[in-house]
Amino acid sequence: MDELTREFLIESQEGLDRMERCLTELEERPQDAALIAEIFRSVHTIKGTTGFLGFKRLEKLAHAGENLLGQLREGKLTADGPITTGLLHLLDSLRSILKTIEAEGGEGDGQDAELIGRLEELQAPAHAHTGHAGHKAPAPRRPVAVAAVPASAVPAAEAARQADAERENDGARQRAHASATAESTLRVDVTLLNRMMNLVGELVLTRNQVLQATAADPNLTLLSRRLDMVTADLRESVMKARMQPVSNIFSKMPRIVRDLSQSLGKRVKLQVEGQDTELDKSLLEAIKDPLTHAVRNSMDHGIELPGARQEAGKDPEGTLKLRAVQEGSHVLIEVTDDGAGIAVDKVRQKALERGLIAADRAAHLAERELLQLIFVPGFSTAAAVTNVSGRGVGMDVVRTNVERIGGKVEVDSRVGKGTTLRMRIPLTLAIIPALIVRSVNQSFALPQGALSELVHVPPQKAAAAIEWIEDTPLYRLRGRLLPLVFLDRLLMPANEHKRVTERDNFIAVLDADGRRFGLVVDGLADPEEIVVKPLSAVLKTIGLYSGATVLGNADLALILDPSSIALKAGVALSAEEGIQAQELEEESTATALQYLLVETAGRQAAVPLESVLRIEKLPVSRIEYIGYRPVLNFEGQLLPVEDAGGVLGAAQGDPQAEIVVVVCREGNRHVGIAVSHVLDVAGGGDLFEAGTSQQTAGVTLLKERVTGVVDLRGVAPLPATEQAGDWNRISETVA
Repeated sequence: MDELTREFLIESQEGLDRMERCLTELEERPQDAALIAEIFRSVHTIKGTTGFLGFKRLEKLAHAGENLLGQLREGKLTADGPITTGLLHLLDSLRSILKTIEAEGGEGDGQDAELIGRLEELQAPAHAHTGHAGHKAPAPRRPVAVAAVPASAVPAAEAARQADAERENDGARQRAHASATAESTLRVDVTLLNRMMNLVGELVLTRNQVLQATAADPNLTLLSRRLDMVTADLRESVMKARMQPVSNIFSKMPRIVRDLSQSLGKRVKLQVEGQDTELDKSLLEAIKDPLTHAVRNSMDHGIELPGARQEAGKDPEGTLKLRAVQEGSHVLIEVTDDGAGIAVDKVRQKALERGLIAADRAAHLAERELLQLIFVPGFSTAAAVTNVSGRGVGMDVVRTNVERIGGKVEVDSRVGKGTTLRMRIPLTLAIIPALIVRSVNQSFALPQGALSELVHVPPQKAAAAIEWIEDTPLYRLRGRLLPLVFLDRLLMPANEHKRVTERDNFIAVLDADGRRFGLVVDGLADPEEIVVKPLSAVLKTIGLYSGATVLGNADLALILDPSSIALKAGVALSAEEGIQAQELEEESTATALQYLLVETAGRQAAVPLESVLRIEKLPVSRIEYIGYRPVLNFEGQLLPVEDAGGVLGAAQGDPQAEIVVVVCREGNRHVGIAVSHVLDVAGGGDLFEAGTSQQTAGVTLLKERVTGVVDLRGVAPLPATEQAGDWNRISETVA
């Protein structure tokens, strides 16, 4: 392909992109002359150039579209629905022929007679009098004669000529501005930009090594600093050259929304925010498919049909919102709809049916963690497979493609309110700021984007500062609990490690996808700008690293992935995230939780006060057993009793001993908790999930003590045959 044809293809694709954006807006503003003129120029430019290059098929098709657009521009036709649809088909055909020319060097043997005939039909006089949906189109404007005009007034014909001249001048100014812009820009192949980025990455590595090698030599200090400044400016310039606004992919969405609205029989309004947010060119291309799948999923599964929305008290027209915003070193892209939302119970049921999770684990998963199951390959809650979605592939593509470029995907949903899909995309893949940490005599790079602060706990203060509950270490950071993950124990779990009182504990406070925790390392080094290198397949399977790099001292270092570390260590969502979810669900300010403080086996525990029905003090002889399960006759019903603290076992030697059973409501059943004493009622503690015990729902700070919260859901139900009968029959069975 010669250079002239290549330039023609690039310019034509850009013109068609502009044409697509204008067509989706034209349906809302059919009388907008500027939009019609922009579309006409795009088609006219293609037609004029094709005649010179000899692409006859492309010229003939563009000529038919130009004739229709000419009548729109002259006001003889109104851009109604059928005309807009016909122009969109023209756009698709022109784009298809351009792709054929690029791939094969020729236009191909496609037949365009049907489309050309349709474009000619749309020019019929019927469209000159009938607008959208059969309503009469407004008549062309005519000069209106006004009585008693001043003698100096300009005649109507002269006013019309002046208006035409003004429009021509505006067009000339726009063309002059476009020409000046074209002269100040230069097209650069993406391959060349990638090569430049790789070279800048190598230069950054060399700079880091030079800075360390010359740190002790005062004669080279000025030169090394100058090298540092030039390298930083060059890196920033190359990165800016690769940045493009997200409007390049957002502009494709109005067409997708329009087509899906018609095929699904739905009414959807698209809102776009943050189109000027910039992202690396390669990352922009990588998220094009995930964004498309997310929009299609919201249109098909999220937004309801107009009738269903009216029954639910909603506007028949649904709203789909695309939003892009930069947050630190990441760009956040959100796809939000005001549809039916995702039923968490339905997701749990589907996951159990497909064997994706065990039943006991499904009962303890938080709603946000259950929603992540929609990204599992093959998972779908759709009742039927359609040509839009339902095969369980789209959301898997979203997560796979986003994670491939170092991003993260999360979803929030409220039943009846809508769903929000968030994609966190790094600004660039090549170079990131990182903190170098030491553990097990190795260096690791910790991305600074997830780092909140650093805390040093010396050995003499570690015993008091770091507490343990359910084998989970916790640190009190300004009155709030922070779960700790020891990096050395995570990397080498079988090895013997120093106790916290025998070592310096450096805590890197991280915030990874709503999971806030402290990563405990052996030592800290200076921060560096590191060049991200891809991992081998062997290291990827470990699931703790996002890449590798070469440090300034020429050592190799693996780049830690905070999100993967949090998941592998079992860190649950932070308290802040839980409170925000509760506020969203209730749409009101969350009130402080109240707990009943009890003592079991010398340890303080808490039971949610709203679940407590009554407190029974009774002799231990009242407790009977079905197999190994302790049960209690409570108002004629069989009540399972949970004895995680060993209270019943300690009292078995004394038949006259009395125990305390806290009777609670859990869902549709009653359960009992055996305790030693009831201490008090306290409130104000934030529930914080930690620990691995099934009897513990989490921990909280109550009366300045770390307190485990009893998990009522963890009390296993009795077999169905035993639950159904009365106490007398059960007693006979036991006897």
